[in-house]
Amino acid sequence: DKWSASKVRSYGEVVYVKKARGPRDPLWRSVPNLIGAFLQSVRRVGRVDVVVATGSNHCVPPSIAGKLRGARLVTIESSVRFTKASLSIRALTPLADILALQWSEQKLLHKGGVVVGPIYELPEHRPWNGGYVLVTGGTYGHKALFDAISDLGLDNVVLQTGRIDPRPYMKRHPTWKVFDFDPDFGRWLAGAKVVVTHFGKTAVDAVLSYRKPTIIVLNPEWRYTVGREDAEILARKLNAVLLSEVTAEAVRDAINDAVKRTLPMYEDGAENLANLLLRLIS
Repeated sequence: DKWSASKVRSYGEVVYVKKARGPRDPLWRSVPNLIGAFLQSVRRVGRVDVVVATGSNHCVPPSIAGKLRGARLVTIESSVRFTKASLSIRALTPLADILALQWSEQKLLHKGGVVVGPIYELPEHRPWNGGYVLVTGGTYGHKALFDAISDLGLDNVVLQTGRIDPRPYMKRHPTWKVFDFDPDFGRWLAGAKVVVTHFGKTAVDAVLSYRKPTIIVLNPEWRYTVGREDAEILARKLNAVLLSEVTAEAVRDAINDAVKRTLPMYEDGAENLANLLLRLIS
């Protein structure tokens, strides 16, 4: 997506490959898409020393293409996986030189993995309290959540809608800052009073990078991704509020709860992984 591309563009060329499967898509739909993505990867992925694969299915074809060209392969299990390994990492594990895990619980899923700790970004902006509620549903958005927030009557909200049309929320709430995408999303995390987000990387970055009280909201439309038990474990790890009932009243109560919680500290998994990478290619 555009946000991911903006994060890595400064390090080199960005190559686009078709994503095999989205969070709403059944498994059967990924088969022809995987074939197409692999053919794209063979044409577009050049010769590199190391391929680093995250837990999403879009990493599988480029990883195999890179491995065929002699690259070392480092796989990273997703930070939101606790009860079941991601299919993409399971598929790539036989080819991996390093399998990096972000939580000790993931050793039960991957016997040969190395726990490096949670991988999160260094803050790009100095954290401060701008007094606003930051709401995001990620790339695909979360309309039920956005509608619940809209009914709360809050004046100071920053809303990132992803693929959901932002215009109705702009019209209804002229005091809100509403947008579909911002390549510098970190600045909104930095100034938030509290973050209301989907179950994923943003929750980890909000708590560990920017030290923000966080609410994780389950999206029932994401039927083919990780489930409630994983969300409960991640929420405990981050001391975040987990919200499954998406109503205005429930969101209000969750905000009041979140701001009272103490945020955890963890060892920097990114630095540990970087050291492993350097040893791998030295």
